[in-house]
Amino acid sequence: MTTKTYLELSQDGGGAHKFYEVTVQGTVVSVRYGRIGAAGQTQTSTFPTAEKAQAAAAKKIGEKVRKGYAPAVQGQRAPRSVTRRAVTSAPSTARAVAPVLWRFRTGSAAFGIHVDDERCWVGNQAGEVFTLGHTGEVLARYSLPDGVKCLVADDFWIYAGCDDGRVYDLSSKLPFAAYDIAADVDIFWLDIHEGVLNVADRSGRLTVIDHEDEHQWSRGGRGEHAWMVRADADAVYYGDSRGVTAHTPDGGRELWHTGTEGGVLFGWQEDTAVYAGTGRRKVHRLAKKDGRTEAVYACDSVVYSCATSPGGRFVFAGDSASSVYCFAEDGTRLWKLGTGGGSALSMQYRDERLYLVTTDGSLLCVDASEAAIAAAQQGTVPVAQDVKLAAALPTYAPATTVAAVDAVSTVPAGSVVVECVQDGGRMRVHVVTAGYEPGWNVQFPRAIREPGARYVVDALHPASGGFYRVRGDIRRLL
Repeated sequence: MTTKTYLELSQDGGGAHKFYEVTVQGTVVSVRYGRIGAAGQTQTSTFPTAEKAQAAAAKKIGEKVRKGYAPAVQGQRAPRSVTRRAVTSAPSTARAVAPVLWRFRTGSAAFGIHVDDERCWVGNQAGEVFTLGHTGEVLARYSLPDGVKCLVADDFWIYAGCDDGRVYDLSSKLPFAAYDIAADVDIFWLDIHEGVLNVADRSGRLTVIDHEDEHQWSRGGRGEHAWMVRADADAVYYGDSRGVTAHTPDGGRELWHTGTEGGVLFGWQEDTAVYAGTGRRKVHRLAKKDGRTEAVYACDSVVYSCATSPGGRFVFAGDSASSVYCFAEDGTRLWKLGTGGGSALSMQYRDERLYLVTTDGSLLCVDASEAAIAAAQQGTVPVAQDVKLAAALPTYAPATTVAAVDAVSTVPAGSVVVECVQDGGRMRVHVVTAGYEPGWNVQFPRAIREPGARYVVDALHPASGGFYRVRGDIRRLL
């Protein structure tokens, strides 16, 4: 016999809008939860008897009812709309065009970018993430359930924040949902530092979630539409329509606030400073220590994005009129050029190359060397390579299951064994292999956790918060 209980919690004024469904089939209890209208996330547990399964289900349902959930009919309440970033892009007023080496058209407006030693990552509004080599060849494609708001890196790990309210870990071949953000948090931007997620949202709120996907604290800002959040070991730097505020990582105590001319539309950070691009055509460099304005970089249109070379020696900005700028550290404008491919919604500089993702869905690689810029200002630019998708390009979608390996014959040398255990009503993952801290938890995808199950991971890395992070592939141990 199968029983199913479906509950919803929906609050007016932008509050919670989520569902919780419990299904009992014999000794198996399945819980599905998420935003109303979405497929949600599923967790399954097996109990010794049907009676214990029914009791566990009743306990789960009772906890949700006490929190305000109520029985509902699935499909009667419409999904809450997701904010899409409203941007315009006018033709550039620059007299010359930037020296674009290659261009990759993703097919949809692109917001997310990350460039590391090996690859360039770009995510678009269609939920696609592509990786490319530095010379422009397309290496892989990820298909995520909803539009990509941003891509961020935390050491080795790469994360995509999506409009479905989840943050996906793209660090291994199969992406996993690493964080499931509350339904009332409409992601605008996010950053991750040592496994701790920091989310800025539409309402002007900063929310901090730990490595176990558990809410730590949140703070309302002075404004709304928070498009900037950057984090380091000392603070979380958050920007909204009223300026930039720094909070302590543990507890969210305000350290300083600096108003800016116009709302903050993008943020960047270096070791000692944060950079805020604003709707009043300026990029502000603020000292991380006290929020003091150290320099201002003036553009000719609304600033959509900004970045720096290492240490902030050069500051780059992209505006709403399809132009890209370079400034000296003190604020002196060195050059302005047209992008040749829409307005840059995000950017990153690396090894004399400036990578832009634009309103027309393109990833552009610009030669930002002194010689190439000088030639471009005189009207001489290379013919941009138009990068195409390969016919046999591998495509990876989020996984809820993993491959299995035999415990005796196929466990690779040097791998680490971990185990799912019940701990105070929560399902945690602990290390079984000797030589690791036995009391530390392992940050692990929730979708594949099952009580008592063991998994083999390629490697574990300690994080400063006293837990381990998985690096490489995950396989179920038989």
